[in-house]
Amino acid sequence: MKNVRHSVSSILIIICLVGFPQISESIFTPSLPALSQALMVSAKTSQLTMSSYFIAFAIGVVFWGWLSDRFGRRPAMLLGIAVYFLGNIGLLLAPSFGWLLLFRLAQSFGASSGSVVTQTIMRESFYGVRATKVFAAVTAAMALSPALGPLIGGLLQTYYGYKSVFSFLIIMAVSLLLYAGFRLPETRISAVQTPMKKGQFWTLVKRLLTDKTVWVYAILISGINGILFSYYAEAPFIFIDHFKLTPITYGTLGLALAFANIFGAITVNRLIMNHTAIAVTRIGLTTAVIGSVLLVGASVVNQFGWMVLFIFVVFYGLNITLPMALQLALVGYGDVIGLASGLFSFGYYLLISLLTYLMSALHTGAITVLPVYILVLVIIMLLGHTRIKE
Repeated sequence: MKNVRHSVSSILIIICLVGFPQISESIFTPSLPALSQALMVSAKTSQLTMSSYFIAFAIGVVFWGWLSDRFGRRPAMLLGIAVYFLGNIGLLLAPSFGWLLLFRLAQSFGASSGSVVTQTIMRESFYGVRATKVFAAVTAAMALSPALGPLIGGLLQTYYGYKSVFSFLIIMAVSLLLYAGFRLPETRISAVQTPMKKGQFWTLVKRLLTDKTVWVYAILISGINGILFSYYAEAPFIFIDHFKLTPITYGTLGLALAFANIFGAITVNRLIMNHTAIAVTRIGLTTAVIGSVLLVGASVVNQFGWMVLFIFVVFYGLNITLPMALQLALVGYGDVIGLASGLFSFGYYLLISLLTYLMSALHTGAITVLPVYILVLVIIMLLGHTRIKE
């Protein structure tokens, strides 16, 4: 196996490939109010561009996971980026909201290759403490990229309008396709892999569905991402409509999440030297619960500054938790890691879509709705993780 652990360029491309799906999701957010007006749809309807993203994403991770096992990681990734490119072309040319939503699904289907194939490469290439540190670094990039999305989107929206976002994504897709074409190694162990038989497939499905540990970490991963993208769906209406920030100023709030991601990764690297991965996960979840309680209080008294501070605390805790959950979720599935990653991702992305849709359904314009929603989710996540023993 050509191992990426010894290649700095390969680690860099892992970060790029795992980050572009998240940028594609969050870059829309500063444009949601303007998109609602331009296409004459309600705020709840425009938020469907967020929740629907994960439906096609969930289907895509199964497909790309299977394809990467059958034909290799590299061809699956390159084809996925090509589909992503075509989806972005469609978004730019979409004449109505219905067509825009359709091409959004195509975009997310292609982008999902960046999630499942990259995680498969990571899981088969790094082990032990080294794996924890690599997952922490890449997870920081996964969370940092959607934090940068609103800043980029805010600048584009302010100076060029919402369609410029699609042009930016087209350029990014072309750049990724060229970069991956020249620099992405093949990490699949065998050059030719025997296709999984139908009976073996359903045996794997049953194994995943009856594995308590898989369920716990699926809830954690989907909960963390559900909170993140519920925030990106709802935050523009809180900070742009309620607190009257400009799209650019709103975009800079992503820096609070960026710093939370960075400090979370640093904290993981330090904690893992003296604590088990399960203990580190518990520390992160507890921090997120405390931050969520304080965030609810800040929203009740309508305090902008305190809300931003406690949003930082919440995501700091969640970014301690996420790399641990990603690393621990599929321990023991190394023999079928590509398809197992795809099926596992399919499940938790469906949950992410549901959680993001619920945030849209709960939208009332009140700034307390999102903080309360976050608090409920992190409490469920913490209670669920208590079932995992040291």
